Amino acid sequence: MEEQKKKILLVEDDPNFGTVLKDYLMMNDYDVVHAKNGMEGFEKFKKDDFDLCILDVMMPYKDGFTLAKEIRDKNADVPIVFLTAKAMKEDVLKGYKVGADDYLNKPFDSEVLLMKIKAIMQRKATETIADSKQFEFKIGNFDLNSKLRFLRYKGGEPIKLSPKENELLRLLALHENDLMPRELALTKIWRDDNYFTSRSMDVYIAKLRKYLKPDEKVEILNIHGEGFRLVTN
Repeated sequence: MEEQKKKILLVEDDPNFGTVLKDYLMMNDYDVVHAKNGMEGFEKFKKDDFDLCILDVMMPYKDGFTLAKEIRDKNADVPIVFLTAKAMKEDVLKGYKVGADDYLNKPFDSEVLLMKIKAIMQRKATETIADSKQFEFKIGNFDLNSKLRFLRYKGGEPIKLSPKENELLRLLALHENDLMPRELALTKIWRDDNYFTSRSMDVYIAKLRKYLKPDEKVEILNIHGEGFRLVTN
């Protein structure tokens, strides 16, 4: 099953820059809707669900700050990144005041924007998962009860998981058939993302693979440089 692309609302009044930036983001696997001013941007925002908004500050009809306030009134959680040609401290403070997640001064390195988008989306994913109350999961022929830390195969004797095994398997189950970013697990379970915690997580992944071995249709894939994927066929 193809993964759903993250949807970005780009509101930028410079048609050339807007088109180039839209194409660049789409090349990097984002679904992008481009609006050419603040009024058009808000109309498009009302009609769709977006994972992130990139707003130019200086725009005709409605500036980026006004648009951000309207977006925040409708959705308090959607991440907002401002683009500005002015590196004014007052503007930066105003941007954060209306709920900006980040800020970029033009001209900027497009790779830096990509890194910021990725970091913001991972942070939001962590927050969403942290809020999840789900504790019972069906993983192929396995049943996981993360409250009791029990993993049971076909109604047999349950395996008692250690706290870290349990949290890691729960995170994988929440991302079933989707990428679970390595950084997300390290910051949420180990509270640190470094070489040693990363090696420790690999040991726990190996343990979980061993527990899940009885079911041939369940596997944990290593997505190189990205994280892991719990696949259930």
